[in-house]
Amino acid sequence: MRGQFGKLVCKSMLPALLWLSPTAFHAQPSQPAVTPEMEHQFEAAMAAENRGDLNQAQALLSSLHTAHPGIFAVDESLGLLFASRGDLPRALPLLEAAVREQPTSDAAHANLGAALYGLHRNQNALDQFQQAVRINPGNFSAQQSLGRLYMDGHHPNEAADAFLAALQLKPGDSDLAMDCATALLAANRTAEATHVLSNVSGAGQSARAQSLLGQADEKTGRFESAGKHFARAAQLDPSEENAWMLGLDFLRHWNFNAAEIEFKAATALFPASQRIRLGLGAAYFGDAKYTDAISVFADLLTRQPNNAMYAQLLGISCSAVTQTISPRCARLVQYAQSHPSDGNAASYAASWLLTRGQDRPTLDQAAKLLKAALAVDSNLPDAQYEMGVILQDEVDWKDSIPYLERAVQLQPDLAPAHYRLARAYWRTGRKAEGDAQMALQEQFVHQNQVNLDQRLRQITRLAVNVHP
Repeated sequence: MRGQFGKLVCKSMLPALLWLSPTAFHAQPSQPAVTPEMEHQFEAAMAAENRGDLNQAQALLSSLHTAHPGIFAVDESLGLLFASRGDLPRALPLLEAAVREQPTSDAAHANLGAALYGLHRNQNALDQFQQAVRINPGNFSAQQSLGRLYMDGHHPNEAADAFLAALQLKPGDSDLAMDCATALLAANRTAEATHVLSNVSGAGQSARAQSLLGQADEKTGRFESAGKHFARAAQLDPSEENAWMLGLDFLRHWNFNAAEIEFKAATALFPASQRIRLGLGAAYFGDAKYTDAISVFADLLTRQPNNAMYAQLLGISCSAVTQTISPRCARLVQYAQSHPSDGNAASYAASWLLTRGQDRPTLDQAAKLLKAALAVDSNLPDAQYEMGVILQDEVDWKDSIPYLERAVQLQPDLAPAHYRLARAYWRTGRKAEGDAQMALQEQFVHQNQVNLDQRLRQITRLAVNVHP
């Protein structure tokens, strides 16, 4: 609500940001003089708005604005009214005018900032909120809104400072404290986040507080405590977010069976969640259920046929299967054919094709994929190796040598490449070099399990770094 004509009370209009608490504004001496008739019309507009007659309020304020331009209270009030009705394009010039008319008003800057934010002009909005808190650092709502803007802009350190300032002004606000802890954790200011969370009332019954405490414990190496907090959060609020965080904690510590159980249950509850499906695939892979992992990642890639990460996950899984050939890996070939610049996908796809047979069409298909990949990036050891394999399958020992030499140069512990290179050297009369390569193959022959662990870490890392 608003008071006298010479005063303005700002109120909340947009849900995206918190608007200012009630603050009085006074007309500047340079503004037009206020007559009793103008005062009466303004009060009538405020009364109309207070009883919900926004059309009448808008008509009265618009009439005042047209007849007496340049009055702060009128411009701000009419701008706020347009904004409350969702008409931000009409609100913006009025709120901009109000800032010019009363540049020392922190509320005016904040209201303009909120309108700019609603119009997706985030940097301009940030400038206005920065100005608001410079004018009045003690303005709680402006500080809180500034924190949210910084978080939207992925500046957690600055967001944390703004939230801390707001929290000093309103220390009992639990939601604000958790916003603050979220920013502090994102800024790796874990000790401060833990301190803030320790003062949250009822944290034991708050799923969000439990999740944040779990993240803080995870960052400080208190893994058992972290797991308990994540489990408690999922118990208090069995949401997709909390199920993801709990399953992710299991994945992070290679507790794959528990992760599989959690993600299976979450998949039933949240069938549309792709990250839950991704977590399930990673759990399957970690538990050596490669065929199941392939099915999950193939489904994800089918849903998002241009997603390079899903292609990579499918490729890693397809390359891990040695006993059976999963037909779902054909989805990887389709992806590689439509994305010739993705060398890793091409390498995985070619490797899978070559496990199916060495007939002429298959060899040609694999070679085409690899040549395209190597044209983009020649520093792909797997692609170099697979090209060598194709040439050897065609009994072209001599031409396979440069590819295999390049493969072991790029990845010295690639045991199969040393073996293939040894055979090529022997077949071309370079016995001593072949013997040396075979010795290296024997040195790295036990590398397969290490490579599998590396792939597992890679899959886990990809899952951990997934954002909602």
